[in-house]
Amino acid sequence: NAQDACGNTMDHGKIVVHGRAGDLLGHSMRGGKIFVRDDAGYRVGIHMKEYLDKRPSIVIGGTAQDFLGEYMAGGVLVVLGLNMREKIHNARFVGTGMHGGTMYIRGEVGHLGEEVSVMNLNEEDYKVLGSLVDEFCSYYGFDAEKILNSKFNKLIPISSRPYGNLYAY
Repeated sequence: NAQDACGNTMDHGKIVVHGRAGDLLGHSMRGGKIFVRDDAGYRVGIHMKEYLDKRPSIVIGGTAQDFLGEYMAGGVLVVLGLNMREKIHNARFVGTGMHGGTMYIRGEVGHLGEEVSVMNLNEEDYKVLGSLVDEFCSYYGFDAEKILNSKFNKLIPISSRPYGNLYAY
């Protein structure tokens, strides 16, 4: 298991968790990859951001709690929901304040933040997702093909300045 704030300000490298992770996983992450076999806590990927040629990635095998991808500015967040009994994620406010990056969610999301839209995956998305799922499965022994044959939703921000109307400029 991993404690709260694992991968905080991570710049490069890889973290592989053979269990669950706490809250704030990947907070302000700028590069590298984090893989979690089971569930993760609240505010996973908050303030993730791409920097130059670095594109941070988090893959969660189970589910995540509320505020997943909050204020996300870049990178890739994948939630596989492998342990879900129903096909819907119960996390609330998913993508609140999101203004960059991409989330791929296997199954349906029950409560989205107002700043995200749900899209179908395109060919490039399947390449990115496939690579991350293959790597995830290499660590934990899951069947990548079976996972990738499931329905995924792509979440992207509606705007690069979701709160722009609150400022004077």
